[in-house]
This record gives sequence, structure tokens and C-alpha cells, in this order.
Amino acid sequence: MDKISNEIEALGFGKWFQDNIDPKDLESFDIARVMAVHKDSYIINNGEDDVFAELVGKMLFSAVSPTDLPAVGDWVLATFYDEDAFSIIHNVLPRKSLLKRKTPGKRTDFQLIAANIDVAFIVQSLDTNFNLRRLERYLVMVKDSKIEPIVLLSKSDLIDTKDIENKVAEIHEIMPLLTVKPFSNENKSGLKNVRDLLAPWKTYCLLGSSGVGKTTLLNNLIGDAIYTTKTVRKKDGKGRHATTYRQLTKLDCQAMLIDTPGMRELGNFSIETGIDETFAEIIELSQECQFNDCTHSNEKGCAVIKAVDNGQVPEKRYQNYLKMKKESHYYEMSYLEKKKKDKQFGKLCKTVMKYKKNWR
Repeated sequence: MDKISNEIEALGFGKWFQDNIDPKDLESFDIARVMAVHKDSYIINNGEDDVFAELVGKMLFSAVSPTDLPAVGDWVLATFYDEDAFSIIHNVLPRKSLLKRKTPGKRTDFQLIAANIDVAFIVQSLDTNFNLRRLERYLVMVKDSKIEPIVLLSKSDLIDTKDIENKVAEIHEIMPLLTVKPFSNENKSGLKNVRDLLAPWKTYCLLGSSGVGKTTLLNNLIGDAIYTTKTVRKKDGKGRHATTYRQLTKLDCQAMLIDTPGMRELGNFSIETGIDETFAEIIELSQECQFNDCTHSNEKGCAVIKAVDNGQVPEKRYQNYLKMKKESHYYEMSYLEKKKKDKQFGKLCKTVMKYKKNWR
């Protein structure tokens, strides 16, 4: 594959992507990576420069789902014009991973967060933002996407060492093998530990609520205040959106890091794998239930309920498991019903067009 330059490889186009591309595509198009998404326009990088891009009309109008469109981190086939001043995206190359959630609000569909991520940094701050139930939701989303999760605990300067150790212990109680790194953007403690997690040509993303310090962390890793940050409201400790769109940045260490806006809603569906891996001890206990179709809610002989009653599984963790299972099922049924209606509407449109053509 002569057309894959060292510069493209340095953006993360490794062996997996090279093995999953049709060599014929390289005869007509160039490979580029999506660096940022702004509604219907994109910034892509061809290994040399960031270039403004739009979708080819066929791709835009044939998209059935948001998953058919490019996300930050995607590799695309593009054509460049006017000495790389402008480009057209023709196709999205196969994805190694895709991070997504349910669209916020009442609409049931997927919203893309980022693609081709190797490691997701889930950032929670050691103040009022620290929340194990929210962390479990992030873990489900990340694990379902086959991405390695690492937890970063920001604002470690706000509490003493013993309290930090207790917070880390709380996380390890539910996920013993999870990597957890406390750090402070304020006094820079722990930042070296975060930097040591970054490997060349790997892609990482920052996930977390507004105000936990994701963008400040990115600036610290860059070594310059390139991106805008905002202060946290003192009255409730909640953050305001500093990052308003997803963007990929290449660091001096040759790692790629995607910053994402804070997420207020973390609904999701079709996430059975993520739930099973995040709540592994509950899934293991379910093998001992009296009934194979046990819902672990009120059945006799339920090993999970027994474990909750004797304190083996925390009550709040158990309730969060049930809640996420119920949400996932509800949203999935709504999504399948929507797809069915869309398909029926598509058939109706084709029939109408056919009759119009014959009538003429």
C-alpha cells in the first residue's frame, strides 16, 4: 500500500486499518482522519494539514442512521482540491471501535461521540461530581464499544490523601482491575502519571461531566492553554460547557487525544455486552439462580437478590443494574419500532414514485 504515508500512520492508521481497507480505494481517493465535526461540515487531516471538508451528496442523502456518517476519529476516503484548501468525503472506512449513546431527549436514535478509540479516560472530580452510579454508566458505554476504560480523578488538591485513597477503594470495590489515577490541574500533582498512560499512535478520549477539568487537562498535556476553559459554578459545583464540539488533537508524545463536551444524559441501548462486563459479579451470580429466565427482581431462588440481602452486592449497584437493563430494553424496542416505520415509509415513497412515473 504505497499510498499510506508515514504521516498517515503517525495519526494512528495502524495494521488493523491497513488490513481492512480495499487497495482499489487508494487508486481514486486519499486517506484522511476526521479531526472535528461541526454539524454538516468537518475538519480532516491528510497527514499534512487540517482541511475543511463536506460530504459527497450521495453519502449525505443515503445515510439511514447517524452511524452511517463520519465521527471524530474516523478514517475516511476523500478527494482534495485547490492545493488542499477544500475536500470532499466519499466514504467512512471500517471502524475498530465506535463510542455512542442515545440521542438526548425523547428521540430514540444513536448519537456518535467518537470512533477508533483505544482508551477512554473517564474523568470524575473529587468533589460533588464523584458518583459511582454515573461511573457505572460510563463504563457500560465504553466497555460495550470494546474500548479500554481508565478512570482519572481530578481535583485531588481539594481533599487529603486518605480521602483520595478511600475514593479509589470505592471504585476498586466494584471494578477491582480498573486503572484509577488521581491528579490535579491546579498543583499538577499526578499529571506525570496521566502522561505515562499515553502511547505513540494510540487514540484516547476524555469523557465526563462539564466542569471536571477535561479541557484543562488537555491544555496541561499540550503544555499551553490552547483551548478555552470555564469556571465551575460555586453554588452547586456544576460545570459549564467549555468544549462545544468534539475535536482530536495530536500531542507531542505522538498520541491522539479527543476532547468531548460534558454529557448531562447518558442513556443508551443495545448495550448488553457493556452491562455484562461492568456488572460481571451479578452476571456470575445469575448462573446460580433457580430459573434460567430469572429477571433478578422478585423471583424465588434468585441468587442475585440473595447476594444483595446479605450485603455481597451493594443495594445501589444492584438497583443501577436493573435500571440500566430496563432502560436499554425500552429504548431498543422504541428504536426497532422507529426503524420499522422508517422502512414502511421508504416503501411507500418508492410506490408513489413508481405510480407517478407510470402515470406520466
